[in-house]
Amino acid sequence: MFIKRKEMDMAGKRKKYTAEEKVRILRLHLVERRAVSDICDEIGLNPNVFYRWQKQFFENGAAAFEQTPTRGKDRRMRRLEDRNDQLAKKLVQKDEVIAEIMASHIELKKSFGEI
Repeated sequence: MFIKRKEMDMAGKRKKYTAEEKVRILRLHLVERRAVSDICDEIGLNPNVFYRWQKQFFENGAAAFEQTPTRGKDRRMRRLEDRNDQLAKKLVQKDEVIAEIMASHIELKKSFGEI
């Protein structure tokens, strides 16, 4: 009787596959036309897991064709966010200074008896 064993890492835990590894495994079946049972036996993967990956792959396949921000846009966005944070800090600082000036102004008015 053949007993399938799960692929384990060095600590004896189940192997966690990266997205790239999952695609590579799916590709063996979809492109190279290898049998799912052969692939699963070879790497110690439950066929149900393989089919779940395949389902996720096809359900999310449209995401591969969606335009994503380029690295330059990400960098620009980070710079803008940093600049926004700097300006927000300056605004808080400015508000604190104005509050101090207003408090001094009120004290002066009180001392001259205007209030």
